[in-house]
Amino acid sequence: MEGRPLGTVDISQKPPIERVAVACGRLKVKRETLELIAGKRLPKGDPETASTVAALNAVKDTPRILPYCHPIPIESVKVYFDYDWNEGTVEVCVEVKARAKTGVEMEALTGTAAALLNLWDMVKAFEKDEAGQYPHTSIEGIIVKSKVKRG
Repeated sequence: MEGRPLGTVDISQKPPIERVAVACGRLKVKRETLELIAGKRLPKGDPETASTVAALNAVKDTPRILPYCHPIPIESVKVYFDYDWNEGTVEVCVEVKARAKTGVEMEALTGTAAALLNLWDMVKAFEKDEAGQYPHTSIEGIIVKSKVKRG
């Protein structure tokens, strides 16, 4: 074949090794909304359970969402929630493990983003102002907190 291929990603020569990534991000909301989330008192149901399912689905669907991500055999997904009452945030961290030829950080980031978006969806009725806007609501600081390769 001639020419330079466009959009090629070749991991065929890499050996499978254990890979673990943790990504985290925060949803900033009003204090009253944070109390509803933490108390699991939302009309749409338990926000931690629903957001965990959203994260799990997103982790597994990452190759469908991001075109250069390869399907990998996900072995473990864990979702953690932490509340910061001073900042008015709920932090979500998603840990993904796999034995694969490529990393799992994009899966962890995608799971974190989906969990946070799901939380926003579940609380949007409480966050809207009189004009239907969200002046107190934001998703912040989605980062890869750690990435480990063993093998």
